[in-house]
Amino acid sequence: MGAGAAALAATLALTACGGGGGDDAAAAEFSTEYSGTVSAWGFENADDVGQSRLDHAEGVLGASDTTIEIDATAFDAQKFTTLAASGQVPDVVQMDRNFVATYAAQGLITPLDACFEVHGVEPDDRWYEQVVDDVEWNDQVWGVPQFYQPPAVLLNMRVLNDAGVTEEEIDPSNPDALLAAAERMTVLEGTNPTRIGFDPQGVSKAALWMMSFGGGIVDDEGRPSLDRPENVEAVEFLQELYDAQGGYANVKSFVDSFDVFGDGNTFVNDTVGAAIWDQWYPNVLTPYAGEIEIAAVPMMAQDGEPITAASGQAFVIPANAQNPSAGCAWALELTSPEAWQAAGEARAETTASNPERQGINTGLFTGSPDVDQDLREQFADAAGFAGFDDVISTYYEVAEDGESFGASPAGQQIQSELQNAVTSALLGESSPEEALGQAQEAALRAHDQVVGGQ
Repeated sequence: MGAGAAALAATLALTACGGGGGDDAAAAEFSTEYSGTVSAWGFENADDVGQSRLDHAEGVLGASDTTIEIDATAFDAQKFTTLAASGQVPDVVQMDRNFVATYAAQGLITPLDACFEVHGVEPDDRWYEQVVDDVEWNDQVWGVPQFYQPPAVLLNMRVLNDAGVTEEEIDPSNPDALLAAAERMTVLEGTNPTRIGFDPQGVSKAALWMMSFGGGIVDDEGRPSLDRPENVEAVEFLQELYDAQGGYANVKSFVDSFDVFGDGNTFVNDTVGAAIWDQWYPNVLTPYAGEIEIAAVPMMAQDGEPITAASGQAFVIPANAQNPSAGCAWALELTSPEAWQAAGEARAETTASNPERQGINTGLFTGSPDVDQDLREQFADAAGFAGFDDVISTYYEVAEDGESFGASPAGQQIQSELQNAVTSALLGESSPEEALGQAQEAALRAHDQVVGGQ
């Protein structure tokens, strides 16, 4: 059983034992008057950005005689449902935003609208609308979001120039031109690629490609919609794209051999012409700024408009938390402009003190548009590397065009079924229509089990 399926099995088991739906869950009472101890879970391996925010929030809450106790292990869905069943829940839990609607539907977490109200926070003013959409279900907001890692297309200009391909040809809104460009950049030994023109990350980014073709993985009510005709069309295009580069199995084997984080990365050794990457990856490439020639273009919808997608984490307050007021206040302080300012200063100091970064600061993508722009103006710097300057600008620009994949009570299972279906189709085990139809049936069963068929 995969991680997503195991997570869903655990949550469904808890529901069967008496977990209530979101409409039945009693909302916590929130106040700006709090003290005592906040127990928090999920803030794993805090780096300079994380630790500076933790220090800020601890200082603010300490003024109210509140202390923070952190379980710094990674979030685990099975552990969370076990804790919820026992009643021994932390006050705050950090998790991927894909989980939030699932636990909201089961009544395992509490809505935070009242917390936002007492603190004078308007979610759509503090965060990108698409980021809030990730944690909104049944017209309530269930999480305090953080981070927003938009994907875009990174270009290896040496490979493009060698193949006579222009930036304008790397345009998903013109599938024929993109296929031709990918094929020209690809180098095959038989059917085995030694260089691929375009790595679409077709399985992990399948939902993004479906968005490009006008589809989507959930409807407006959070029900799965994996078998939409537009989704089928997107997978059919991915089949063509992989086939033009040696076939999915051969491309995957080649991609799996990549030294993504090391000296042999694809932009150093020119084994990929273009690839979809989230905003964090340019940070990985900063030590190699003098060795690589990069640029970036947005992912595009078929109507020619740039798109990207929200992703990130959120802090939630479990139902029956002992100190919800302090827990929510802590989460809001961690995501406040002041906390992010401290994080920006910490990252700037790290950049200045680490020669490997070569003075390049790609900025912070916090989930809050005003904060992002403020930190960009203060700290983002390509240190004279024109390619990185282009990349940084592209990611900031596409962030404004982002959409949410949609919040669903079966969010994790939908993702799992989607990736299994796309893999099956790309391997030729079933047609895209058949694979997505079967995935839709499984995801819909999972959704209906969580919400009780409503």
